[in-house]
Amino acid sequence: MAVQGLNSRGAGVQRLRRNHDGRLSEDPIRRFLQLFERAQRAGTPQPEAMALATAEPNGRVSARFVLLKGASDQGFVFYTDTRSRKGRDLKGNPRTAATFYWYPLRVQVRIEGRVEPVSPAEADEYWASRPRESRLGASISRQSSRLSSRERLLADFRAIQERLKGKAVPRPGYWTGFRIAPDLIEFWTARPHRLHDRVVFLRSRGKWEKRLLYP
Repeated sequence: MAVQGLNSRGAGVQRLRRNHDGRLSEDPIRRFLQLFERAQRAGTPQPEAMALATAEPNGRVSARFVLLKGASDQGFVFYTDTRSRKGRDLKGNPRTAATFYWYPLRVQVRIEGRVEPVSPAEADEYWASRPRESRLGASISRQSSRLSSRERLLADFRAIQERLKGKAVPRPGYWTGFRIAPDLIEFWTARPHRLHDRVVFLRSRGKWEKRLLYP
């Protein structure tokens, strides 16, 4: 069963119904979505922004922010150019870690798991929802490759604008989404005297186990 969630600025999932008593769910995906909605209501800037870490097969690690575009029982979705550094990393080492921090709530969420590509139909649907200019920009960007000058980038953008004027912007085959299938989700909440709450959910054989951690 898919879990409904995220009705964020740019995040492509639906709103989760609130618990009337304010309690957080014992299901970690639903708990994430409840907290995401609270972060939205608290005015958190871009609550869908997540720090995404990847590693090369030799162990060299890199991190950057990406935008969460979907969340369900199956996992957490983001999109990228697969020729980028993160795309190359994930091809060679399909594990990742992602972190959210929602300052108004003083809540951090950590996610670890394997990545898998979304289906072409999912990628096409999200691609079609993007502003036309964003699709044009993604079509001419060689993400993470060396760029000779800003002027070169703008010239390429103007050229594709002219070439595709009045035409559809097709999704490049190298541009798609990844889904993080989590096996660990940790919720950290700030508390006085550094006695913070840490709750971690570990998944094994399709079931979640909840544990408390020392701060």
